[in-house]
Amino acid sequence: MTSSLSKYPTIGVFDSGFGGLTVLRALLHLIPQARYIYLGDTARLPYGSKSRETIARYAVSSAKFLHQQGAELLVIACNTATALALEDIQHALPIPVIGVVEPGAQAALAAPSSVPSNPEKRGVLVLATPATVQSHAYTHALNALGLSACEKACPLLVPLVEEGWIDHPVTDAVLKIYLTEALAAAPATQTLLLGCTHYPLIQPAIQRVLEALGHPLAIIDSADATARTTAALVSIHFPNLALTGEPTCTFYATDSIEKFQRLGSNFLGQPVTHVNLIDLGG
Repeated sequence: MTSSLSKYPTIGVFDSGFGGLTVLRALLHLIPQARYIYLGDTARLPYGSKSRETIARYAVSSAKFLHQQGAELLVIACNTATALALEDIQHALPIPVIGVVEPGAQAALAAPSSVPSNPEKRGVLVLATPATVQSHAYTHALNALGLSACEKACPLLVPLVEEGWIDHPVTDAVLKIYLTEALAAAPATQTLLLGCTHYPLIQPAIQRVLEALGHPLAIIDSADATARTTAALVSIHFPNLALTGEPTCTFYATDSIEKFQRLGSNFLGQPVTHVNLIDLGG
């Protein structure tokens, strides 16, 4: 690895759509001097309705594309791809690969608890998409750390977020239903883990509904946790990392440039002005 690359690392960020931009948003704050390449495989979403074999094939082809574009470290900013294809991607690429599940679980472990000596009472409530819940990836990761887990599928939240209903009575009403059901199943839980990269956009609404239910929880943002894990890995793999610099972002999508620019700007928190359209096949 050349000194120039070590000074300004190139980080690939992959998602099946737009949610991974919340990870990129956090990365831009933590590692502003890096070069970023983001790919949203929007033509082939939703991944959650596909078989594991198909998801792995899509995710590996997307990961290889980012590596071909110069990525020296890859962040799989997609819960479904992480849950079902992380090992396939790691085996396919000769660069470090980070998913979103393990960093989120580690952040939940580090969250304050009033019963640190009793892991069974250190319950973690995971809100996620049906595909991520069905994989039980968060349960496995949390159980491996000595934490109990209760996973709640929330299929309506992603379309509400993409509709832009971030602060809307309908979103609050849907959250109230999901959270009431989840807390009834896991009344002793103390920590809430956002197991979808769309959910950071509605974290204030989640906090508001929890307080209204009289059950405030420590909320873990897996997107932020993933960015922090990435920053730690970058400091190891790029010891000559520049202390200052302006980030550069290159965006790719496999469908609808206009939609990516519109929704992407909401997720990233800044304008996405130019997106490259690519075809990765079926």
